[in-house]
Parts: sequence; structure tokens; C-alpha cells
Amino acid sequence: MLFTIAAILIVLWLLGFVVFHVTGALIHVLLVVAIIVGLVQLFRGRSV
Repeated sequence: MLFTIAAILIVLWLLGFVVFHVTGALIHVLLVVAIIVGLVQLFRGRSV
């Protein structure tokens, strides 16, 4: 679940940065949030 959210945030960041040429702080916040969510998923492992 968290990996999916991280992937979506990274895709949104890429779209905002490449397609729309938005270089504001919000785009970089999305990237940081995606990295944090990915790291949390990595360290928590897969709990069923």
C-alpha cells in the first residue's frame, strides 16, 4: 500500500517537473514525501 502511494507521488513529481515545468516547492515536497514513504515501507517490511 505504501509502495503504491510512493510510486504515485514520484509519478506526479515527474509530471509536474517535466511536463508542466513547475519548479515550485510543492513538487519537491512531493518528492521528499515519496522517498520517506518508500523508506518506511522498506524498513517496516511486509507485514500480513
